[in-house]
Amino acid sequence: MAKHASSSEQQSVRVLKVGERVRHILSELLARGEAHDDVLRAHTISVTEVRMTPDLRNAKAYVKPLMGEDETAVLKALRTNTAFFQKEVAQRLGLKFAPRLSFQPDESFDEADRIERLLNDPKVARDLDD
Repeated sequence: MAKHASSSEQQSVRVLKVGERVRHILSELLARGEAHDDVLRAHTISVTEVRMTPDLRNAKAYVKPLMGEDETAVLKALRTNTAFFQKEVAQRLGLKFAPRLSFQPDESFDEADRIERLLNDPKVARDLDD
């Protein structure tokens, strides 16, 4: 029987779905405090996005502690506990290969704030009013 070729659109939808599942799993683990790390338990951490590579072997998890407090310490703790998170994600996902996780700071909030400040600048507001 011939193997059906999947379109790039179907492949990208799968990548997005798996990334979203990984994000939910990581969020749940962090919310329940399942990692045995005092720094992680002391902070509320949002997993804002998970980007998967097309082969589903690597995942970048973008995280932000509540109010941006102790971001460096939180990232260090997450990176220290990467093996735990990878093991849990692998068990809960049920994929042939477990994705290799890397934790990155989420800069999107800072970028949005920078754009907002630019748009509120009097010089820019004057140009937008025309």
